[in-house]
Amino acid sequence: MPDRAVIFDLDGTLVDTAPDLMRATNFVLAGIGRRPLEMQEVRAFVGHGARALLTRGLTATGGLPDAYDVEPDYRRFVDFYAANIAEDSAPFPGLIGLLDRLKAEGYGLGVCTNKLEGLSVQLLAALDLAKYFGSVVGPDTLGIAKPDPKPFFEAVNRLDLDSPRAIMVGDSETDILTARNAGVPVIAVPFGYTPRPVAEFGPDRLIGHFDEAYDAIEELFAEA
Repeated sequence: MPDRAVIFDLDGTLVDTAPDLMRATNFVLAGIGRRPLEMQEVRAFVGHGARALLTRGLTATGGLPDAYDVEPDYRRFVDFYAANIAEDSAPFPGLIGLLDRLKAEGYGLGVCTNKLEGLSVQLLAALDLAKYFGSVVGPDTLGIAKPDPKPFFEAVNRLDLDSPRAIMVGDSETDILTARNAGVPVIAVPFGYTPRPVAEFGPDRLIGHFDEAYDAIEELFAEA
């Protein structure tokens, strides 16, 4: 099955990154006199990149300052996060077993994320996950972010497979829309980061644990 590709979202799908994202966001907020965000807030705000996370955090803690420019705070966030990227982040239960099985059976595996490509590569390496993935595409890779399908197609193309068929695995509306825009099936996980239950967005399959993912992947390819 060398023609089959599985493309994963990163934050909230492969890895529980919320603790380290919260730490970096609260570092920035503390520097401008705002209260820290709580975990449930961060989990609802993640998914559209760090700039959106910061602006949502500011809105929730007193509103955006007049004529606010996110870029200086964004740079402080990125610098802090890069230096503390895997303090408490960890793969979700069952992920390693799934990746081992998919890799052994010849699936092409990639990552399509709205986290910067460099930070994504750094995080995967820190957690010993980089060895599984033949491609990592972020919003800066092509200059465009999910739910535009171009990053997804780029993640597939970089796997260098022969006429590949592909599916998406994600945790949010953004991932569902990316798959729909790309015209591919999508599996959703409910343990990630979304302000509304991901089931509401109509994924082709909803799994509660990565132990269920292999069968769902096989089913979707069989139906294609």
